Amino acid sequence: MATRSSSEAQAANRQSRRHFLRGLGAGVALPALQSLKVLAAESPALGNLAETASGAPLRTAFLYFPNGTIPGAWWPEQQGEDFAFSKTLQPLAELRDSVQILGGLDHVNAEAGPDGAGDHARGNGTFLTGVRLNKSATDIRAGVSIDQLLARDVGHRTRFSSLELSCESARRTGSCDSGYSCAYQFNLAWSSPTTPKSAESNPRLLFERLFGAGGPSQRTASLQRRREQQQSILDYVLEDTKSMRRKLDARDREKLDQYLTGVREIESRIEKVELLGDAGDLDIETPAGIPKDYGEYVAVMCELMLLAFQTDSTRVATLLLAHDGSNRSFRQIGIPEGHHDLSHHQNDKQRIEKVAAIDLWYVGQFAKFLERLREVEDLDGKTLLDNSMIVYGSGNADGNRHTHRNLPILLAGGGGGSLTPGRYVHHGSRPACNLFLSLAERLGVQGLERFGDSTGRLANL
Repeated sequence: MATRSSSEAQAANRQSRRHFLRGLGAGVALPALQSLKVLAAESPALGNLAETASGAPLRTAFLYFPNGTIPGAWWPEQQGEDFAFSKTLQPLAELRDSVQILGGLDHVNAEAGPDGAGDHARGNGTFLTGVRLNKSATDIRAGVSIDQLLARDVGHRTRFSSLELSCESARRTGSCDSGYSCAYQFNLAWSSPTTPKSAESNPRLLFERLFGAGGPSQRTASLQRRREQQQSILDYVLEDTKSMRRKLDARDREKLDQYLTGVREIESRIEKVELLGDAGDLDIETPAGIPKDYGEYVAVMCELMLLAFQTDSTRVATLLLAHDGSNRSFRQIGIPEGHHDLSHHQNDKQRIEKVAAIDLWYVGQFAKFLERLREVEDLDGKTLLDNSMIVYGSGNADGNRHTHRNLPILLAGGGGGSLTPGRYVHHGSRPACNLFLSLAERLGVQGLERFGDSTGRLANL
């Protein structure tokens, strides 16, 4: 019997995977499956961009929380591997081996200088760009954000070069903070100095973007049909899924089944919050698909980002948990006052305790996301968290004084084996952009020697 050449076998493998993706006509993306893996060696021009040493995808995400912190409750007392988690960071204790606490990272371009007030706009707009913003409500000038520079290099490997997400269902235009454009406060990602990347805040629309069929008009029609018929998106492709299961080994069949169950669960959660929202307080307008409960909102958006990573729909994402200056109340934890108002605590003990409780709540949501990433097995047998680089931070350090040095920044994940988590390291007053350069290097981005106000790559990661 004649044997097929290596190139013929590789072509057949590619064709099999393309047929599978096309056969799932509703556009359901797949988790990474070893049985269908196309090795990077088949496409030398792609190199190892955004891949780990094992060939698994390497994902990068940036999550932003607002209004800085209470520094005394955030920072551990001791550096190194033997540090004790601070009061605010306690939710991460069970994730100790997956998290680095990065001290001494600054954004000096967010400081007032001659521009005066506007630290919330500068903190938000500078966080991923590292540049000084132009203070104007109409003449918008920032810089290309690090996520978009990464997406330019690695985005061709996935269906979406990047995903921009937000838990801000209401967005403002015009002038916001002390004469700065609202664009600075309501966007993390910038594709050019004058063009922010508008973030998706509706989980239903995001789900349709990730898993809907065809172009926008087709996805809308498909959504309407599913609503009318009360059918899951997966019901349209059940037979194709059954057919493909026979071609997978036992381990991949189990992974596929777990994944499909997860997609069903997230769709059910979105449908549930839509129904609950419509039956809520009529004095509060809630767009369809956006939960009224903020914790559920954050959880759904994080879960969708996880699904996007798991299906290799993208390897770069940003999530704005709330814009800097947000005055959201946290009645769910017994705090009716606005976050921003409380952050100007003027050393009042009770107000400080409330802000610290809000900081703790945000870290708790981040910890839940990391736990979910740790639960999902990647194609190389490791976890999504092992093969990710997740930055969590704020563009303000001390929310009371509006400082931008020694920013509260965490780095989670193993970076595919390129990071050394489980430590608290103070980096001695370095530009935060040095961290971004180091992440870009690990992602395989070539030729990026400077970014923002960087002075070099951040060592000891």
